Amino acid sequence: MSDANPAGDWPPNIQAVFKRMAPASRYLGLEILEADKENRTVKVAFNATADLCNMWGGIQGGMVAAMLDDVMSLAVGLDLEWGQISPTLELKVSMLNAARPGRIIGTGRVIKRGKSVGFIEGELTDEASGKLLATGSSTATFVTLKKKAPEGEGAQA
Repeated sequence: MSDANPAGDWPPNIQAVFKRMAPASRYLGLEILEADKENRTVKVAFNATADLCNMWGGIQGGMVAAMLDDVMSLAVGLDLEWGQISPTLELKVSMLNAARPGRIIGTGRVIKRGKSVGFIEGELTDEASGKLLATGSSTATFVTLKKKAPEGEGAQA
């Protein structure tokens, strides 16, 4: 992950990634580059390895979709508070060019954010060639997680 910005200056959802990245994001090679809370935009890199490829050497489409889901989820989550998450309700992906192993740049931006739902767009480009690989759009909802009760509380004798 980029350390261009001290971890304490990042929004809570980005700090959470620095603290404990999801295994799927780690597998995809996620690296956070920029997060603009005011404009609700993010820029990330995926250091894609051959482990993400299909038998023909291209990055498998589900992995491309997962990259877009990651970048759009990061964008829509920029103004969430600690203890809130933004699960994806719907995801659309358009594959424009074959993605290959290497560094892939992802950008995400919130198009509209309501009280309970957000609409997001994202794109992936090959860093070396600048070629647009895939675009996506998604809808997310906002959920506040419940705190776990300490052991012994709430149990009936």
